[in-house]
Amino acid sequence: MGRIKKMSTVTTSGSRLEQLKNLSKVLAKQIDDCNNDMIIGPKYLPQLSKQYRETIKEIEEIEGVDREDDEIGEILSARKADGKPDAVR
Repeated sequence: MGRIKKMSTVTTSGSRLEQLKNLSKVLAKQIDDCNNDMIIGPKYLPQLSKQYRETIKEIEEIEGVDREDDEIGEILSARKADGKPDAVR
C-alpha cells in the first residue's frame, strides 16, 4: 500500500489521483485507530468510513474499474446507457 505522506506534500506536488490515494491511506489509518480506541472511536468511525468509501469510489472512477466481474457496476452502467437514474428503487 505504500507509506503515508503528509497531505500538504502530496497536495503541492501530486496529481489528483495521488492525493486521493494518499487520503485513502490516511483515512484507513484513522479508521484502524478508531477501532483501537473504544471511547472516542465509535463517535468518529461512521464519518471516517463514509469518507473512505467516497474516496475509494472516486479513485475507481479516475482509474476505471474492471466491470467484467462487477455485477452491480454492469447493472448501473446498463441503466445509465438507457437514460435511467443510477438509483434502483
